[in-house]
Amino acid sequence: MKFPTNRLRRLRYNKILRDMIEDVRINPTDLICPIFIIEGTNIKEPIAAMPGQYRFSVDQAVKLCEELIQNNINSIILFGIPKDKDNTGEISCSSNSIIPKAIEELKNVYGDQIFIIADVCNCEYTTHGHCGTVIDNDVDNDATLKTLSSQSLILAKSGADALAPSDMMDGRVKVIREVLDNNKFEKIPIFPYSVKYSSAFYGPFRDAAKSSPSFGDRKTYQMNFKNSEEAINEVKFDINEGADVVIIKPALSYLDIIYRIKERFNIPIIAYNVSGEYTMVKSASKNDFIDEMETILEILHSIKRSGANAIISYHALDIAKYLRSNEVQ
Repeated sequence: MKFPTNRLRRLRYNKILRDMIEDVRINPTDLICPIFIIEGTNIKEPIAAMPGQYRFSVDQAVKLCEELIQNNINSIILFGIPKDKDNTGEISCSSNSIIPKAIEELKNVYGDQIFIIADVCNCEYTTHGHCGTVIDNDVDNDATLKTLSSQSLILAKSGADALAPSDMMDGRVKVIREVLDNNKFEKIPIFPYSVKYSSAFYGPFRDAAKSSPSFGDRKTYQMNFKNSEEAINEVKFDINEGADVVIIKPALSYLDIIYRIKERFNIPIIAYNVSGEYTMVKSASKNDFIDEMETILEILHSIKRSGANAIISYHALDIAKYLRSNEVQ
């Protein structure tokens, strides 16, 4: 029997060789850890829908960041859960709001050791749970832009390193860029959620952030998951308005979108490995249906392989600990 001349398995027999020719690797510096901040002190409150995740008071978030830094994670994204809410989200447009206070404290403790991305949105701050000002039973785009730009300026003044508007309002990058530049914050980058689908994978996050809409849904401003060409336009418009990095959310069911954006545009991409993806892994692992760590590693590598430069993931600390414990000495 004549055997093939080319045998790709020759490159797979030896582990050292397999490691040598890997073309995608996950490093802790690729990972961004989401943190939910609540008011109060000495609070580390479990999130029922997301096993292993917590809502932290600022003092406890400081402790978490110490652990992140020790495990070589130097980037976080913050979400606020205030005690009080209003109809427009204007409560977020104050230096006394929960996230500005958290940023100031984290920067006081860690300075440039930690890169703080501040989520810019109103859903956690509105009584109705929508991402902006509701007029005639729908989120009014242009009225919401006013709140988003005010919120962004406060976050910049508090010391945020980057702003990540997640609202999906048309024109938000332009108005935020203008308000930052006009107030001498031209060095602060904007990381918009340029591609954010209306997804069933957000359920656990809404429980964690207490931000579920009290009526209707978000399909008039978040994208239809059946569409792909629309994503190209969203990214193109955001780049033209001044976006520095684009965020794509969710990640796992949208690897094709990440790949297409990477091929089309010369801009860094952050993919969001969202709460529903996290919870599915945790649930399946709890029932011994999968190996948790192997599954997480496969998922994160697939996200990076598709073209993401960095990944927001609730698995971030677990992965960083695993990588640290398995690094070659």
